[in-house]
This record gives sequence, structure tokens and C-alpha cells, in this order.
Amino acid sequence: MEKKYSIALTAAVLVCVALLSFAYRAEYRFQERQALEIQEKEQEAGSEEEALSTQGDAQKEEIFYLKELNGYVAVYQEDKTTIYEYTSIPAEELPEEVQKELVYGKRIESVEKLYGFLENYSS
Repeated sequence: MEKKYSIALTAAVLVCVALLSFAYRAEYRFQERQALEIQEKEQEAGSEEEALSTQGDAQKEEIFYLKELNGYVAVYQEDKTTIYEYTSIPAEELPEEVQKELVYGKRIESVEKLYGFLENYSS
């Protein structure tokens, strides 16, 4: 009889070890999938919203605003509060039409257009 119990006990232990091993592996795969999903979401969010520094690192399709600051033209980022670049272009030397636009912020829709404007009006 003892031999039967020892065989049954060994079989029960093996079944428990197999079940624990299966559960551990399933949990590991689940956690791995969750980590990949989080990583993909972070990459998507990172590609949609890249932070800009005031050093001039802009994305291709950024929007800028030109405003007068202390008598000179300053370039602001899309939020109209963060300065993207200071210029040495005196606001009073610009055409009257452009000076009026600077009051509320002259909108410029790309880096190329921004630097084209700045080149046209810089000394």
C-alpha cells in the first residue's frame, strides 16, 4: 500500500509542478505583452509630441508666431508664450502692414517660411 501512496504522491507533486510552471509561463507572457503595448504607446505619443527646446529644434510642420518684444521681432512657438528665437530685426523698420500683424502675432506655418521671412527682413 505504501508504494501506491508514494506513486500517487509523486504524481500529484509532478502535476502541481507542471501547473505552477504553466501558470508562471502564462503570467510571464502576459507581462511581456503588456510591456510591449506600453512601449508602443509611448513611442506613438513621443512621435506625435516631440518637445522643442529654445535652441531651435523644430519639427517640419510647426507653427510659429512673430511678435514684437522690446522693439525687436521675436519668434514664438505655437503656444505664443515660449520663445523659439530672438532676432535683431527692429520692429519699427518693418512695413506698417507687418507691424500691425505683429501685435497679435504673425502666423508662419513652417520652418522654411519662417527663415525665409527672417532672411527677407534682416539687415
